[in-house]
Amino acid sequence: MSNVKEMKATARPKAGKGAARATRRSGRVPGVIYGEKLTPLTISLDMAEITHRIYAGHFLTTVYDLDVDGQKTRVIPRAFQLDPVKDRPIHVDFQRLGQGTTVRVHIPVKFVNHDGAPGLKRGGTLNIVRHTVEFWCPAEKIPESITADLGGMDIGNSLHISKIPLPDGIRPVIRDRDFTVATVVSSSGYIEEQLLAKQKAEADAAAAAAATAATAAAPAEGAVPAEGAVPAEGAAPAAAPKADAKK
Repeated sequence: MSNVKEMKATARPKAGKGAARATRRSGRVPGVIYGEKLTPLTISLDMAEITHRIYAGHFLTTVYDLDVDGQKTRVIPRAFQLDPVKDRPIHVDFQRLGQGTTVRVHIPVKFVNHDGAPGLKRGGTLNIVRHTVEFWCPAEKIPESITADLGGMDIGNSLHISKIPLPDGIRPVIRDRDFTVATVVSSSGYIEEQLLAKQKAEADAAAAAAATAATAAAPAEGAVPAEGAVPAEGAAPAAAPKADAKK
């Protein structure tokens, strides 16, 4: 489950593009806190700290006690903007969290037990349909990830959300269908291998059938043609029987 972290901020009395640019020139990042039917609060954050937290991962699913000039407000980051050239944060939005608030968040999916998937052992490929899944979660119980077990999955099998155990109180935003999270599909190498094996099996079967037919058509060694049978063209006539020595 999520742990509440702390971060410091400073109130920013002015809003607007001009004030935001001035904040950035001073080496800080402008932001805003909104929600809970209260007046939005404009703030600024330390550039180095907020950059580190964003690139450390799980930023948008982490709950913070944001200390704004000594007054703490529990929030969750909802969005951030990066400079398209320098990849530095240029604005951050936070949502206030009241007691018992439920939030809508994207949770990463962690796939485990690859060795227990027969399809992967036979050359199949894991096709991840959803790297994250959107859930409704209590703000104080946001998991860092959900775990998907691949055990028993063969080529052509699909893993649906109903097969993934979820923590109490967490439910998918999509409720009208049992959506697919991942599938195991045939890789190109596996398909080629199967095709070659099929072709070889067909060739072996044809060769065996031809050998059987040839064996059935050939006369047995030492066999005498039946009475009245016409010898094949070019075949030597059967030897005449010897006269009775006593006759």
